[in-house]
Amino acid sequence: MAPLLLQLAVLGAALAAAALVLISIVAFTTATKMPALHRHEEEKFFLNAKGQKETLPSIWDSPTKQLSVVVPSYNEEKRLPVMMDEALSYLEKRQKRDPAFTYEVIVVDDGSKDQTSKVAFKYCQKYGSDKVRVITLVKNRGKGGAIRMGIFSSRGEKILMADADGATKFPDVEKLEKGLNDLQPWPNQMAIACGSRAHLEKESIAQGI
Repeated sequence: MAPLLLQLAVLGAALAAAALVLISIVAFTTATKMPALHRHEEEKFFLNAKGQKETLPSIWDSPTKQLSVVVPSYNEEKRLPVMMDEALSYLEKRQKRDPAFTYEVIVVDDGSKDQTSKVAFKYCQKYGSDKVRVITLVKNRGKGGAIRMGIFSSRGEKILMADADGATKFPDVEKLEKGLNDLQPWPNQMAIACGSRAHLEKESIAQGI
């Protein structure tokens, strides 16, 4: 009986090891291949300040900006202006302090039913399409899909995702940049820093009346 149990234990261990090797191979293969980003024909272009179509760049191109700000937006015509005013005010002042600093803001309209794209485009007309671009998605992809579309169309060495609701102060981006710098040297020239609004939790709790 004992030898049989021993054989079963060895067989079980061998099967577990084989399964682990198979899972590792699958994980390695899938992790090294990024799924292709599907774009509708209309999503391959953006409108410049003159309203003319221009082809969107690719994240695989060499970066030409220090910072890209991706703003996923769904039905944000009312809240977007507050966030954009604060963000662009900060970015413009920073550029005046440091003329070598370059940036772009990419507003991704995630299939909104309101005037989000039109509101965002006014900033493109004011600041120019080299600084502000609007990508209008044909249909709603969800926040993750909108962020991905913006990132894949960015030109920055660093890419920041910022919510359209303006719930956090935009100058706090410097804290994220410090976090990234503290991580250097970056593995494979890549690193991620995440901001937290946990300290605002008490303020965000709905109060009964």
